[in-house]
Amino acid sequence: MRTKSNPGVTKRVAIKSAAVGPEGDDVAVEEPLEIRVAGDAISVTMRTPGADRELALGFLHAEGVIGSIDDVGSVAHCGRPGDEAFGNVIEVLPGAGIALSPERAAFTRRGTLISSACGVCGRSTIADLVARCAPIADLSRIEAKLLARMCSSLRNEQPIFARTGGVHAAAIFDVLGQLRALHEDIGRHNAVDKVVGTLLLDRALPARGTVLVVSGRSSFEIVQKAVTAGIPIVTSVSAPSSLAIDLAVQMNVTLACFVRETTLTVYAHPERITL
Repeated sequence: MRTKSNPGVTKRVAIKSAAVGPEGDDVAVEEPLEIRVAGDAISVTMRTPGADRELALGFLHAEGVIGSIDDVGSVAHCGRPGDEAFGNVIEVLPGAGIALSPERAAFTRRGTLISSACGVCGRSTIADLVARCAPIADLSRIEAKLLARMCSSLRNEQPIFARTGGVHAAAIFDVLGQLRALHEDIGRHNAVDKVVGTLLLDRALPARGTVLVVSGRSSFEIVQKAVTAGIPIVTSVSAPSSLAIDLAVQMNVTLACFVRETTLTVYAHPERITL
């Protein structure tokens, strides 16, 4: 049963070297979310419940199904509250005069399961993304010490992680250090979809002059989502993948990883970072 205070946390029986007690141990919730567009189911992703609307919109924006919030008429969970499956299916309907189709997303694999750590998810090559998106034309700059403060802020604003140790987080800051959006999820890419979906709802895309901060590693898909959102700087506390670096180089995204209080490693376009 999920806890009342946070739908992303539940209880399970556990045995530890120290007694847990009859109430059980806090664990992160992982449940499927089916995303539908005008009745057409296009994806099932394993996610932590919460900010499902933002997750669906961020995913569809990254896949090219929607270009802005003006393409969307409504976003709502399907079914009746109280039904067992309610909350695990969400439908996006088009705005007036808009025809949304999954076929607009050249890389979406319809009817397939996307796990919380799916990585590239069947996209063939970086060339596919390059054909759809232009390199980031944003000359924003930021001090390295501010990137470190952003990573620290991310760690300090993770209530589900603090209780379970089982989720990732993503945040979007502006280059002055102002937090724009922050979400947790059992999947890194879901957390990124949630923060991008938040900016989409705020009509703040493309996200010029911003930084995407992620816990864990920087994968190809993290950089891909930054490119489609117009985010010029991506930073993480862990390592990048080779494809993430290649994509960042080609799409003019600054990629800084292993960010600590006094050190960081920049793998692409260091000109945006002031040391």
